[in-house]
Amino acid sequence: MRAEILATGDEILTGALVDSNSAFLAEQLELLGLEVARHHTVGDSLEEIVDVLTEMGRRADLAVVTGGLGPTTDDLTARAAAEAAGVSLVLDKEALADIERFFAERKREMTPSNRKQAMIPEGARVLRNKVGTAPGFALKIGRCWACFMPGVPGEMRTMFRDRVLAHIRETFGRDLHPAVVRTVTTFGLPESEVGERVAAVESLFKGVRLGLRARFPEIQVKLYGRLGRQQEEDDLDGAVAWVCSRLGHNLVSDQGLSLPEAVGRLLRQKGATVAVAESCTGGLIAHLLTNVAGSSDYLLGAVVAYANQVKTGVLKVDPDVIAARGAVSRQVVEQMAIGVRSLTGADYGVATSGIAGPTGGSPEKPVGTVCIGLASARGVVSRRYRLFFGSRQAHKTIFAAVALNRLRLSLTGKGD
Repeated sequence: MRAEILATGDEILTGALVDSNSAFLAEQLELLGLEVARHHTVGDSLEEIVDVLTEMGRRADLAVVTGGLGPTTDDLTARAAAEAAGVSLVLDKEALADIERFFAERKREMTPSNRKQAMIPEGARVLRNKVGTAPGFALKIGRCWACFMPGVPGEMRTMFRDRVLAHIRETFGRDLHPAVVRTVTTFGLPESEVGERVAAVESLFKGVRLGLRARFPEIQVKLYGRLGRQQEEDDLDGAVAWVCSRLGHNLVSDQGLSLPEAVGRLLRQKGATVAVAESCTGGLIAHLLTNVAGSSDYLLGAVVAYANQVKTGVLKVDPDVIAARGAVSRQVVEQMAIGVRSLTGADYGVATSGIAGPTGGSPEKPVGTVCIGLASARGVVSRRYRLFFGSRQAHKTIFAAVALNRLRLSLTGKGD
C-alpha cells in the first residue's frame, strides 16, 4: 500500500515554519503498515496544489494533506481538491454549525470569512474538528483516497487520531499490516557508532527491520516487526535484548524513554530526590525534568546561579575558589552541588558551569567547556568536558544532557 504526504503553505515552503506535521504523519502511517513513498511541499498556489493532488491521484492509494483549510484568501486547499477531483465546492451545513458553535461557546463574533471553511468538495466525507474551526474531509481523487487536515499541529494530530485513522482502517481494512515498534534510547555515542554496533541485528533476527533516529542529543534505535506475526514479535524481544547488550553504559532505556524520563523513573524507584544548581544551562535541566509528569515526586528545587554573587550568596561557594580557579571549574561546581543539596535537603545535588558561547572562551577554557558536579551522601565528584557543538543552544542542550546522564549513571551504579 503506497502513501504520500503533502504539506501546503508558503511558510512551510520557505522554511519560516518547520514542517513537523509531515514527520508525525510519516511515523503514524508507517505504524499502520503503509509505505510512505513521497513527501511534497507546495506553497499557497492553487495551480501547484492541483497538480500535486492530481499526480498523487494517479500513483498513491492514500494521500494525507495538511494546511490551507482556514478562512483567509491564501487558504486554497479545499478549492484545489475539488478541482483535482472534478467536483464543485458545496456548503456543508453540519460543518457550518460546528464553526458557529465554536465561536458561540467562546463568546466571540464569527466573521463572514469563517463561513468559507464550511465549503467542502461535493461528495467528500467531512472530518469534524473538535479543537478548531476548520473541518477536514476525505475525498477520492483518481485511484487515491486523500485525507485533508488543518495545518495547525494540535488540530491536525487530534483530527488524525480521532477521524483519519478510523477512515483509513475502514477503507483499507485487511490490506493494512500494522507494525509493532520497539525503541531503544542511547546517549553518548555518535549515530555512526550506534549504527555500527547494532548493524547485525537484521541478519541475526530475520523478522526485524532496523532504523536509527537522531533526536539530539539522544540516538534512538528503532526495531520494527509486524503486529500479529508471533515469530516477528518473538524476534523483536530477542533483538531488543541483543541491541541493549551492544550499547553498554550508553543504553538509556530499552523502552524508548528520554534521558529526563529515565532519570525520573530511577529517582522514583529509589525513592530519591534531586536539586539542581545551574549556571551555563540557565534552568534547562530543571525545565527538562519538570517536562515529565509527576516530577514533583523527586525534584525539590533549582537555583539558576548565573552570576558569581548568587553562587557565593545563595549556594555558599567560596569566593576565593572562584578567584583562584574561575567560575568554570570543577572546584566551583562541586561547591554548587553541595550548596544546592544542603539548601533543599535533596539526596542528590547536580551543578553546571560552562561556556556556551559564541564568545567567552579562552585557550585554557574554550567555548564548549563545561564542568559538572554531583553531590550525594557518598560525597561529591566532578568532571570537566570539552563538547564543541557549534551553537549556544546546542551547547546548553548537550551540557544539560551530560549532567542528567551523570546522575543516571550514579543512580544505576555505573558511574560517579
